[in-house]
Amino acid sequence: MRLLPTAVLAGVMILGGISMGHSEDGLLMFAVVSEVPKDKSRVAAKVSINEVVSDTKLLASETILNNLIWKKLEICHAMRVQGAKSADGYQVLTVRIIDAGMLPMSLQSFAGDCLIKKAIDVAPFVD
Repeated sequence: MRLLPTAVLAGVMILGGISMGHSEDGLLMFAVVSEVPKDKSRVAAKVSINEVVSDTKLLASETILNNLIWKKLEICHAMRVQGAKSADGYQVLTVRIIDAGMLPMSLQSFAGDCLIKKAIDVAPFVD
């Protein structure tokens, strides 16, 4: 009977680790590119980890730099990233482009404002 509380506690610890944004492959982050990427190896972004948003750099390795998604990266793109903390930002291990509606609430307003600003800045040059 003493095994049941131990099993419940272990289950809570496992679920707690998953909900904290950690995975076997690294830290789970959501990001929105906040500046026009000039150097694709160091992309400025607003990053949300556990609903806490910060301005940081996403650092791409050679594998990520050769990824077609990363080559086409633009301002306001929303991403689901797995990576590791480093001294200069976050080292990107995997990346997926997602719809801004799939971002956590902590980033959705920034992504929406970014897209509106991008549309206003680009629209006058379309004709």
